[in-house]
Amino acid sequence: MNRPIRVLLADDQALLRTGFRLLIESVPDLTVAGEAASGDQAVDLALRLRPDVVLMDIRMPGTDGLEATRRICADPDAAGTRVLVLTTFDLDEYVYAALRGGASGFLLKDILPADLLTALRVVAAGDALLAPAVTRRLIREFAGRHHEPRPSLAQDLSGVTPREREVLRLVARGLSNPVIAEHLGLSVATVKTHVGRLLAKLHAHGRAQLVVIAYETGLVAAVARPPAS
Repeated sequence: MNRPIRVLLADDQALLRTGFRLLIESVPDLTVAGEAASGDQAVDLALRLRPDVVLMDIRMPGTDGLEATRRICADPDAAGTRVLVLTTFDLDEYVYAALRGGASGFLLKDILPADLLTALRVVAAGDALLAPAVTRRLIREFAGRHHEPRPSLAQDLSGVTPREREVLRLVARGLSNPVIAEHLGLSVATVKTHVGRLLAKLHAHGRAQLVVIAYETGLVAAVARPPAS
């Protein structure tokens, strides 16, 4: 049997952390690796414990969840750790900032318990927790507002092949690997290989960050419509 998915809880409210702990430890394939009450503590524990997923609250005193997410995702020692952020509003501008920082997705705090468990499993597997509709809404709302250079995202696409650019465009529009494979006439394994190469070439922490890079480099326009799926 595979080891349980290790989750670090980062929230300044002890009651919420307790609730999350009880839920997570009620199933055999998930376990709580630790708890953090601040952003600084979350970064410290993420680098020391190297959990599979950090469940990160955005609004915390001192170093908030956005900065903590950025620091965790930028650290090579945390390459295997995914960050799943918690927010109150699904179009909160903080969500976009979290994705730019390398978060793998976001959840609303009123999420159903079973959906939270599923979300942790999805993110631990390396997938982005961004439904196509949510991706498009976020991009429409915020992509046009951020024009400052982002050298930390390695936005130079000169090393990306034409086929990889095609794949990146479709990833940015919220399509899954099977749908991209069908659209381009490729195997799912080949698409997965292309995505892996994009992550390496663009120094992206996950699929969600590829979406941000695609829009912020201008590879995909914020008003573009996704292909039929």
